[in-house]
Amino acid sequence: MSNTKTHILVTGASRGIGKAILESLDRDNVTVVGQSTVGGDGLLAADFTREGAAPGLWEQALDRLDGRIDVLVNNAGLFQPNPITADDWLDSWNRTMTINLTASAELCRLAVLHFQQRAEPGRIVNIASRAAYRGDGPDHWHYAASKGGMVAMTKTIARAYAHQQILAFAICPGFTMTGMAEDYLASRGGDKLLADIPLGRVAQPEEIASMARYCALDAPASMTGAVLDANGASFVR
Repeated sequence: MSNTKTHILVTGASRGIGKAILESLDRDNVTVVGQSTVGGDGLLAADFTREGAAPGLWEQALDRLDGRIDVLVNNAGLFQPNPITADDWLDSWNRTMTINLTASAELCRLAVLHFQQRAEPGRIVNIASRAAYRGDGPDHWHYAASKGGMVAMTKTIARAYAHQQILAFAICPGFTMTGMAEDYLASRGGDKLLADIPLGRVAQPEEIASMARYCALDAPASMTGAVLDANGASFVR
């Protein structure tokens, strides 16, 4: 990135990976703003289930960041079970897709247009999941599909706009010690799931945050389109 202060927007920043990313970017040469559903504690409020929430967030962030965003980090996501026997299966599918993929796509689109209009380099970092490649449990078709879409979108952006110095990266964590993962581990028998991770433990949010920070600030341009795994060797490609 340039020697000027880098302006960064991070979604899903109230806890877990997003909060760790926000904290990792709190540096002298960075101005960062975060989003959560309800806002508060300095975070911008945006409920991605509501129409217009993503564009509204983008405008809020531009106002907070003096009209310029250099890096977008899409981390906001929903991980809730959706059994195929559920009466509201389609509603649950659509809700997860809206939050995990559509809102991210809207923000990516706005970021690319913003970078193009400014004729300046820009970066997008999308937090996907191991599930994009390995799949997930029978109650999480929607989650795996949304993260697979995020990876495909990232690769497409990278290929389409690299000539304009618009770079895109995806990070695919496995289980990470956040509230969502803790609940899932408990419900599925933590010891059994941990046995499937050669490292013997799940990732820490700070580990994923260090990868996101690198992609946002330091990764060489030739890395654009890269998909970075962080799953303790529970799935290798």
